[in-house]
Amino acid sequence: MAVAPFSSVPRVGFSNSETHLLFGSGSAFPSKRLSLSSKAFKSMAALTAAPAGGISETFDDLRKRGQVALIPYITAGDPDLPTTAEALKVLDSCGSDIIELGLPYSDPLADGPVIQAAATRSLARGTNFDAVISMLREVLPQLSCPVSLFSYYNPILKRGIGKFMTIIKDAGVQGLVVPDVPLEETEILRMESSKNNIELVLLTTPTTPTDRMKSIVSASEGFVYLVSSVGVTGTRTNVSARVQTLLQDIKQATSKPVAVGFGISKPEHVKQVAEWGADGVIVGSAMVKLLGEAKSPEEGLKELETFTKSLKAALI
Repeated sequence: MAVAPFSSVPRVGFSNSETHLLFGSGSAFPSKRLSLSSKAFKSMAALTAAPAGGISETFDDLRKRGQVALIPYITAGDPDLPTTAEALKVLDSCGSDIIELGLPYSDPLADGPVIQAAATRSLARGTNFDAVISMLREVLPQLSCPVSLFSYYNPILKRGIGKFMTIIKDAGVQGLVVPDVPLEETEILRMESSKNNIELVLLTTPTTPTDRMKSIVSASEGFVYLVSSVGVTGTRTNVSARVQTLLQDIKQATSKPVAVGFGISKPEHVKQVAEWGADGVIVGSAMVKLLGEAKSPEEGLKELETFTKSLKAALI
């Protein structure tokens, strides 16, 4: 399959007007970070946790217990892959229900400055797909929660959709979010992900027309990703009250779980969105910022642990 230039690849199920509103520009600010010794990363490789259930299974279990899923996001390779490996373990041990891991990409149009900068730092350190997969093969057997990858479309096309799905399945990945593929072009992705038991999560936005939203939620697997506001990812002071109405509209169209992301950055945000009826909350930029701006990887991991515990407590 020929690889299309990124600029020619349409975006996630959105009309042109939606694309203009959802994706904005942002700056990347590369910086150097100290790395954890790979010795610490390898020392845990022999340990295993209880096998993680799939994403749908995780939501089913949470619903039975009347709980809301905490879904943190971090960028692979920022500040380095050994730290990413330890961060995955920290997030799991602090009660995360699903973890989203972003594959660094040079043109992350859905992401704001914080995650763009993290991707830039990661790529500058030489992080690549093969290295991320190698790390995941060692780490995922140690986790008790499923991991979903967040990848732009071109890196998938570069390897071939079928091959990409087989590789991530073999690494133990259970879900996939591709934020720049329109609904009309997800057929092959959905077919190949289904073959490999990868749940392909689709996104809907505040500007998605109702009929289109219904088609998106019908095709989405694992859960429906509700983008809380127009624009790119990033922390915000408040969560738009419109999210409550959007949640109600989606839940009238599907019984699938709905998780809210973009701009969720504080325990009070998490609590509010859960009270509005979300089945899951996705926290990204705030997590990435802690790891990327810490004075050392060790400090970043400690701050990540404290922050994750505070978010989990808000959902209890």
